[in-house]
Amino acid sequence: MSLSDCKYGSNTHTDYTHSLHSLPMVDDYGKRPIRRLLDVSEHLDIKWSLTNFRSISKVKVVSFLMGLTLTFLIMASYILTWDRKGLLLTPSPSQLRPVVVLTSTAEAPSGNNLIDMLLLARMISSKLEYTPRKVPDEKDVVGTDSHLFSVIPRHFLPGIKSPCWYEEFSSERSTDLYRRNLFTQRSKTFKTVCDHMRTNFQQHLYHRGSKVFRLRCLPYFYIIGQPKCGTTDLFHRLLLHPEVKFNTMKEPHWWTRKRFGYIRFKDGFQESFPVEDYLDLFDLAAQNIQEGISGNSSGDHRALITGEASASTMWDNQAWSYLHTDREETEPPFLAQDFIHTVQPGAKIIIMLRDPVERLYSDYLYFKMANKSAEDFHQKVVDSVHLFQSCLSDRSLHSCVYDTSLSNSMPVRLHLGMYIIFLLDWLTVFDREQIIVLRLEDYAANLEVTIKKVFDFLRVGPLSEQGEAALTKRPLSNTRRTADRNLGPMLPATKDFLREFHKPFNQKLASVLDNKAFLWSNS
Repeated sequence: MSLSDCKYGSNTHTDYTHSLHSLPMVDDYGKRPIRRLLDVSEHLDIKWSLTNFRSISKVKVVSFLMGLTLTFLIMASYILTWDRKGLLLTPSPSQLRPVVVLTSTAEAPSGNNLIDMLLLARMISSKLEYTPRKVPDEKDVVGTDSHLFSVIPRHFLPGIKSPCWYEEFSSERSTDLYRRNLFTQRSKTFKTVCDHMRTNFQQHLYHRGSKVFRLRCLPYFYIIGQPKCGTTDLFHRLLLHPEVKFNTMKEPHWWTRKRFGYIRFKDGFQESFPVEDYLDLFDLAAQNIQEGISGNSSGDHRALITGEASASTMWDNQAWSYLHTDREETEPPFLAQDFIHTVQPGAKIIIMLRDPVERLYSDYLYFKMANKSAEDFHQKVVDSVHLFQSCLSDRSLHSCVYDTSLSNSMPVRLHLGMYIIFLLDWLTVFDREQIIVLRLEDYAANLEVTIKKVFDFLRVGPLSEQGEAALTKRPLSNTRRTADRNLGPMLPATKDFLREFHKPFNQKLASVLDNKAFLWSNS
């Protein structure tokens, strides 16, 4: 998620292992013309009798000899230049993109180590023109989690910018308030915040008649992805705005994982985090908003907004495959956006993207802990593309992208860079005006302009001079580790290979967003 990843990831690495084949290549290309010429010469049945030879005009004899001489010269040129630069008539590399060698050794590639990239790109392009997903009926969404939709009302308080409501509060809960919250067991920071809120909780309650209420709020905005695209840095800079405050956790991963009982899928089912625990994450903001409503604050806090930035929200719907092992379908029946839209149809959605080629390398460096190298990354990319191609030959593109078994099998998270698939699914439930899509490259090149776009999108006021200075001077968040920087960029061969693979996805994305910058052709 770092800005420095853009800087380091764009360098050209020229001193890489010489045993890797340059890409793209064609196995034994050019041998066939020679064999054809030899076959022709072998089957020429020259049965010239003396009588026939005399009957041929001198012109025909001369023409025949000249043709034979020319054929000999062409064959000689092929043979003499073979070892130095290949066949004279060999097309340029840009014309020979179909076949890419996927071996990391100097051995001759076998048929299993080749991928026809031109054919694969055409297959992806054709399958990108699919019918949008059918959005499930709202009653079916509600039926999957009746408790969730009983806690969150269908309408929020007027006059407050954030989606908030009053929830009747029982004094019996005040004794163990926050103690059982599962987020406090995994975050010392949030536990400290809860200890602070518990001490002055009573003064933030709202009394009406004999009943007592507490203000509850949902996030006003969601930064939903993608991983290693600068979401952490963006989130912390947004919190420097006086109207965007009081967030206690950046990535709760509640909509995609914890509400289903999963923290890390490899650890299996653990314990479901109830919606009440999720809402507690925004209690600090709710208390400050309540102060504005009650007139107990110097400013009008009713304009305060809060948000969260779980980088899994855009793409991760794997929980369904673990919950419904008996289902034959590879696609999840419901997506995270179905639930967010049902409880909060007016939510603001922020998406930060990055050149998918560089994103994948940054993802590899960040999440792989040992034995990292550009060569290892290359082979893992190769294996992942092989697996994806195998899936795509039998099934739909949409099905392969959401297939949990496939994603778990791929050595690198190749599918996360297929941004357009996820974006189109979000656009089936949210209006285009509710979603802003940014590029990390623009964010890194001109921070002030990009941040202003986000502030305008969130409808918050301009920053003061002091606020702007603090925002621009803030150190970068989640930068690439020194050891990872020392590994250098990916191999040029890997980059070229990934560019060809992602090209159809990027072209569709640029078309949908009407912005050629999302082609990443100049990265």
